[in-house]
Amino acid sequence: MPQEFTRGEPAPLTADWSGSPADWSGGASPPASPARRVRPTREQAAGRRRDLGDFIRSRRERTTPEMVGLPPGPRRRTPGLRREEVALLAGIGVTWYTWLEQGRSINVSAQVLLSVVRVLGLDDVERAHAFRLAELPDPELVVSVPQVGEGVQAVLDQLSPFPAAVIGPRWEILASNRAHVGLMGDYPALPACSRNIIWLVFTDPGWRALTANWELAARSLVAKMRGASAADAGDPGWAQLLDRLRSASPEFREMWDRQDVLGFDNAIKCLYHHELGTLNLQTVNMVMGDQRGVRVTVYTPRDEETREKLAGLPTVTPRTIEQVPEAVAREYLRGEVLASA
Repeated sequence: MPQEFTRGEPAPLTADWSGSPADWSGGASPPASPARRVRPTREQAAGRRRDLGDFIRSRRERTTPEMVGLPPGPRRRTPGLRREEVALLAGIGVTWYTWLEQGRSINVSAQVLLSVVRVLGLDDVERAHAFRLAELPDPELVVSVPQVGEGVQAVLDQLSPFPAAVIGPRWEILASNRAHVGLMGDYPALPACSRNIIWLVFTDPGWRALTANWELAARSLVAKMRGASAADAGDPGWAQLLDRLRSASPEFREMWDRQDVLGFDNAIKCLYHHELGTLNLQTVNMVMGDQRGVRVTVYTPRDEETREKLAGLPTVTPRTIEQVPEAVAREYLRGEVLASA
């Protein structure tokens, strides 16, 4: 049976657990496996600096003077730009830039590294690689609209009768199979701004009735939202979703103000479907490597009875979900359009 908690006393987001994850019945997710922190050694830190220097040098050698608006000049002994040319264009000292390529132990700021990657014309993947090697956040946030191709949809369909969906970085439901719709409700009929798991958890009574321990699950979700939004600080889409949730749900406001933070996990869930009854499930999250923050979530059965019940999900008539007022939807969608313009 799900754990019981006294009303008014927040349930813990984690708990001591001596059994296996398969036996967990807390309603949100089993406790994470024990982990230990390891401080990088001096040799490892030096290795990262060398890797960064080698990478920057390789990008310099492929960048021609013409690519950065400089005249070709006399015959060059080495390919690409000279170190002094990169330093001049980036507005930094030649000695400091030389030390950067040599992997010296110097303080590299995000803004200075940004100047270098701009001069060298690094693409998004190369740029992310450089900042990871430097262990620095990219000071310029790239906000992209997630895309789901026909191949991904074909994979979702093949996973049926296991409910599966592509979830965006802000918990948008980007695509799904019929089993997922049969489990959660007819969310495809909602405006785009309302096809969001966090929004539905706090505004749809049917979604609340679906969850065995709604309060614990909702708190866990809000804590994960806080952790994910911090990685995209400055993204206007997060600010709009947060404002909308705070306006719509006092419970969300109270949970958000607790400042709880959690990472992603493969959660164990006990759901109560309006036709099929109790479903004991575990979610498996698989990251889509070509799009940051986008993942495929699959609900897998934890017992044979649930497996048999899932077979009927694709043919279940999805329950109707009450739509948000059109004025609210239009205003939110207008904000999304302006943010991406």
